[in-house]
Amino acid sequence: MINKLVVEALKPLKVPVSFQKYKGKENTYITFFNYLEQGEQYADNEEKATGFYIQVDVWSKNDYTEIVEKVKNAMKAAGFMRTSAADLFESDTKIYHKAIRFFIQMEGGQ
Repeated sequence: MINKLVVEALKPLKVPVSFQKYKGKENTYITFFNYLEQGEQYADNEEKATGFYIQVDVWSKNDYTEIVEKVKNAMKAAGFMRTSAADLFESDTKIYHKAIRFFIQMEGGQ
């Protein structure tokens, strides 16, 4: 459910998006994973809302500034709140890497 929401939010960016690993040949792509899932609200000993903490990683051999802004806007439009971000460089592959973390709370529990 949460993976589909992330993929659907990022699909309009026209950049490959995949869960955890990318196996294609594009120089710019996006991966994501759920680094924390936890109950956020409880009533009568039942989980009523679940928090999903998602990391979206933008990978590129070029300047990724524009795609990062598009990712932030797309995730916000899908109901996510950005919690942090970091610029990284993978020296072994010479790829620029932007890690962006988001949070969304979904009613109904899991």
